[in-house]
Amino acid sequence: MTKIAIVTGSIRPGRQSLNVASWVKSIAEKRDDAEFEIVDIADFNLPVWAEATPPSWGPAASAEGQAWSAKMAEFDGFVFIVSEYNHSITGALKNALDYLAAEVNNKAAGFVSYGSAGGARAVEHLRGILSEMQVAHVRNAALLSLFTDFENFSVLKPTEPATAAVEPMLDQLVSWTKAMEAVRAGDFAPVGANA
Repeated sequence: MTKIAIVTGSIRPGRQSLNVASWVKSIAEKRDDAEFEIVDIADFNLPVWAEATPPSWGPAASAEGQAWSAKMAEFDGFVFIVSEYNHSITGALKNALDYLAAEVNNKAAGFVSYGSAGGARAVEHLRGILSEMQVAHVRNAALLSLFTDFENFSVLKPTEPATAAVEPMLDQLVSWTKAMEAVRAGDFAPVGANA
């Protein structure tokens, strides 16, 4: 069965990331085409990335980095819960991604974001990072506004349009995840191989 991680993007006290991840999982677990699991980056206590070698050369030396790497390697695809800080992703999410390479290469990702502009600017930054990491990211995303999808900016109360956006994102993500499984299995010859 295809396994998809719902990855939190914030570690600060009072964060909404875990609440949003739980809400997404409640929608996702009604599906029968993939298994979904919340992966909370706060559980890994990752130090600021300062490894001697890049992750493309091999796993991290730190125990925390190795645990994070092993966990992310378990999955075929990802839903990133993206909170927007200063028009971008959080430092915690960027730091967590800096530990990874092969664990996410040729896998797929979707997004559920939140912020004053629905987290759209942060998602656009994350798309660039994931492209460099060879992660295929789907077009559809669910964007939650702090003004309409949270009561008093602190209690998650998604509107119908926000809720309705999750399923199309998951539809695309599951399809792309399965396609990338075939890529990782080597089911496609490199371009020009038959020339």
